[in-house]
Amino acid sequence: MLVAENVVKTYQSGADIFTALNKVNLQIAANDCLAITGKSGSGKSTLMHLLACLDSPTSGDVLFEGARISTFSQRDLNLFRNRTFGFIFQQFFLNGRDTALENVIMPLKIGGVSKKERRARAEKYLEAVGLKDKAKKQAKDLSGGEKQRVCIARALVSEPRVIFADEPTGNLDSYTSEMIENELFELNRARGIALIIVTHDKELAGKCSRRIELKDGEILAEEII
Repeated sequence: MLVAENVVKTYQSGADIFTALNKVNLQIAANDCLAITGKSGSGKSTLMHLLACLDSPTSGDVLFEGARISTFSQRDLNLFRNRTFGFIFQQFFLNGRDTALENVIMPLKIGGVSKKERRARAEKYLEAVGLKDKAKKQAKDLSGGEKQRVCIARALVSEPRVIFADEPTGNLDSYTSEMIENELFELNRARGIALIIVTHDKELAGKCSRRIELKDGEILAEEII
């Protein structure tokens, strides 16, 4: 479904060029549960950003079901990303003064979904993550675990094919982390949503069905668990 084909990503600072990714090849199936691991600076987040079409490779290409992302216009790319991918980040990126419901609605608003439908879908997914009673509460007043569950609902509301999670439990206590992890893996198993997790956490990576390890921008090892 999702393919990285000889992907290279470099950054230039003055006369210096830093290679963050070097000719990475990776294939992700429709129901994959993949952990991307490696030390800080290994290229984990860079790879995720390229796969999620949040950034473009310096060379090589990313393909989705055979279509080369580099051929998309900016408008088509924005629509494709909004409708196909869901995102969960360690930092939450919620608008603290908006309610939980308003935060979940946001991707649908950007995607041009009608007001009636986006409210119904946002309420549906808040209920799915057990936060129906928190819909009218401002995000700043939620606990860390509740905020991350709002993020999961927001990731799901566009009914994506792939969810990208960048250190999704990094700011949570162990009990809440386990709860969030269970919810993510259940989405992968029950709904067939591909799950791509960037993590330093070996225990979390071990719960995925597949793991790659990056070092110096290259895939050092790949393991099916």
